[in-house]
Amino acid sequence: MKEFKRFLTEEDGMGVVEVILIIVVLISLVALFKTQISAVVSNVLKKVTDNAKKI
Repeated sequence: MKEFKRFLTEEDGMGVVEVILIIVVLISLVALFKTQISAVVSNVLKKVTDNAKKI
């Protein structure tokens, strides 16, 4: 019984669960806003290449 109580109060694995939840949330946000993110990245890369040509 002592082992079971210790198991319930143990919090060693909580960091892993939190990291997995954060990764799942980030992946879902990327999936939802895929077109907007790709448009922003495309605009930034275009500006970088345009300014690189000026140099």
